[in-house]
Amino acid sequence: MIIMEDSLDQFIEAGKLGSKIREESRRLIIVDESLLDIAETIEQMIMEEGAKPAFPVNLSINEIAAHYTPESECNLFLKESDLIKVDIGVELNGGLADTAYSMDLSGKKQKLIESTEQALGSAINFMKAGIKVGDIGGIIEDKIKSYGFNPISNLTGHLIKTNDLHAGVEIPNVRSKNSYQLKVGEIFAVEPFATTGEGYVSDMEQVEIFGLYAPNQIRMRQSRRILQYALDNYGMLPFAERWIRKQFNSKILVNTALREMLASQVIKGYPVLREKSGGVVAQTEHTVLIEEDHVKILTK
Repeated sequence: MIIMEDSLDQFIEAGKLGSKIREESRRLIIVDESLLDIAETIEQMIMEEGAKPAFPVNLSINEIAAHYTPESECNLFLKESDLIKVDIGVELNGGLADTAYSMDLSGKKQKLIESTEQALGSAINFMKAGIKVGDIGGIIEDKIKSYGFNPISNLTGHLIKTNDLHAGVEIPNVRSKNSYQLKVGEIFAVEPFATTGEGYVSDMEQVEIFGLYAPNQIRMRQSRRILQYALDNYGMLPFAERWIRKQFNSKILVNTALREMLASQVIKGYPVLREKSGGVVAQTEHTVLIEEDHVKILTK
């Protein structure tokens, strides 16, 4: 699917907002700051611009690679030893932007972050219409390995469509045989992940982020209320348990409803992802528009 010109304007505006919020959010990343306060402040910054979060702000620390957003009663604070990944999504009238950066509070892991920044830059310089996504993965892999680190093989970038953050086509972070060729007008999130570990993530038990999956019957009246609220406010985009809890003001009610909806496969959960060997992980991400001879960075 090629983004139509009128819709493209929304992606461009979402990208500008994503870039602005990303840069403004850096001032929040300081030692002893509350993770919950950071996430809610960034989400409020997005809404104050007239947009919505495309997903709950991810604040993944050290060996946690992705999908961690603070829970309602989170009492975690940033420490001097932390490397944090800040992953931000913006939705504006169906247009989406996805961007991320890493910050090293220890002052000892900057080279790891640099490997993802350079890998992202190399991938973007290589990308244009007709390029195979598997070859982009090779560019990312080679750059990260040149720094002495490993790319994460089971995390990928992704095609973005209107109101659809993960639209099927993936851009790997390692060389692959995927022969899908980029097309003019497509929009992708490109997000190299590098680690000091073996380069593979696994699911943790903790799940704080959910998304609608398929229509199905659910029994409890309160569950139906919460489902309708999620449909009306988030559509097919991911949402946080704490967002629902803030609206319905009951931990037991919300948790019971989410369990029923998961069991009925009405929603799916996005488990927190941890680097399997416990290696520290860095991430850098931009959203780009594919053009004939190059790409345009929408979140620059």
